[in-house]
Amino acid sequence: MASVRSHENITLLSYSEVTEVSGYAGNFRVKVRKKPRYVDSTKCTGCGTCQEKCPIQVTSEFEAGLARRKAIYIPFPQAVPNVPVIDPAHCTYLLKGKCGLCKRVCEAAAIDYTQKEETVEIECGNIILATGFEPFDPTPMVEFGYGRYPNVITAIQFERMSNASGPTGGKILLRDGRAPQSVAILHCVGSRDERYHKYCSRVCCMYSLKFAHLLHEKLPGCEVFQLYIDMRCAGSGYEEFYERVQREGVNFIRGRAAEVTDIAEGESERGKLIVIVEDTLIRRRRRLPVDMVVLSTALAPQADAGEVARIFSISRKADGFFLEKHPKLDPIATSTDGIFIAGCCQSPKDIPDTVAQAAAAAARVLALISRGIVETESATACIDEKRCGGCKTCLGMCPYKAITFDEPAKVARINEALCKGCGTCAAACPSGAITSRHFTAEEIMSEIEGVLL
Repeated sequence: MASVRSHENITLLSYSEVTEVSGYAGNFRVKVRKKPRYVDSTKCTGCGTCQEKCPIQVTSEFEAGLARRKAIYIPFPQAVPNVPVIDPAHCTYLLKGKCGLCKRVCEAAAIDYTQKEETVEIECGNIILATGFEPFDPTPMVEFGYGRYPNVITAIQFERMSNASGPTGGKILLRDGRAPQSVAILHCVGSRDERYHKYCSRVCCMYSLKFAHLLHEKLPGCEVFQLYIDMRCAGSGYEEFYERVQREGVNFIRGRAAEVTDIAEGESERGKLIVIVEDTLIRRRRRLPVDMVVLSTALAPQADAGEVARIFSISRKADGFFLEKHPKLDPIATSTDGIFIAGCCQSPKDIPDTVAQAAAAAARVLALISRGIVETESATACIDEKRCGGCKTCLGMCPYKAITFDEPAKVARINEALCKGCGTCAAACPSGAITSRHFTAEEIMSEIEGVLL
């Protein structure tokens, strides 16, 4: 990210969001809302005094709720620019006009409470969407006790806990500060589940195996259980890693966990979390007393994926991810020319596949730039302006925003660079002023007659 920021041909707009997209391939106009940081990035030296002195503490989103952050904070350790942001939802000064301690202690005079939102407009030829995913929230799955039992954690929480820069300095700890002696890792929490997400999240098996390896590395002697439906280790070196973890002594139990409870049925279960599971390999119901339960949660679409799809005029699949032009022959492009997708916004995928798709999207953009021209669809709609009544029915029907209305002439007009010839406008036009090239009423009737004869 630092290399990207310093590149002479790249403008990095962090802490910003797209609000509007208009135009077409080769001629997009994008409006970006830059949120106020309330910190002047040209003056800030990154000394951290403001964060140290701020009295307000709230739950840290980056640490997945395992730690606290201040009202003025750096979103994550490798943030670019490495400049703090003031959270307007929790800052006492921005809410009530009181405190202002961060401004008083800032020797560089970088704190600026008067900053406002700024909207910039960018002209571009192509767009690549790489909005990623968000982890599934297992709270609705009450059978696992997430949020009720403190030592039931998600995969992201375990990831932060095991990270050297995380809230525990890389130590795997229970909420009371002890190291766990036994851990159960539950696969497919929220994925491959008719109630939540039917699809496989692809990465869960491998990161669950990684967790087991880390547990044996950091806590020698810790007993680890992997509760799985079936292991999906399709990738270069993945099956070999699976075999390596097996040799390390991990207990693999084929069966989906039914419940996590703290109700003990014997002395050996007292003070433990009990994972109830049917082991399908030995055809027995088992109770596993453990100190910690890790939920390998699904990869879900971003919460605002629907709004993003609307802004960029692209479609989504039934599972909520962005729809590619073709699942096999063109998994990079979308139905809107000039807009490409990369990474987990299209479907759950691991890092190698994400990198490959991102490189492919960049190559497609470079190919279009080098050609210098954009090919349009041949089967587009056209409007007979003499018959157009100016009712504007077609404007709301077009999924590609290809139709505009000429107020002086009181007629609708179609931008052929945006039109995909879907025929929705032609079917909806009450005056019959719109026809689809190569799909006129006469041509369709002739085809029907040919079939019947």
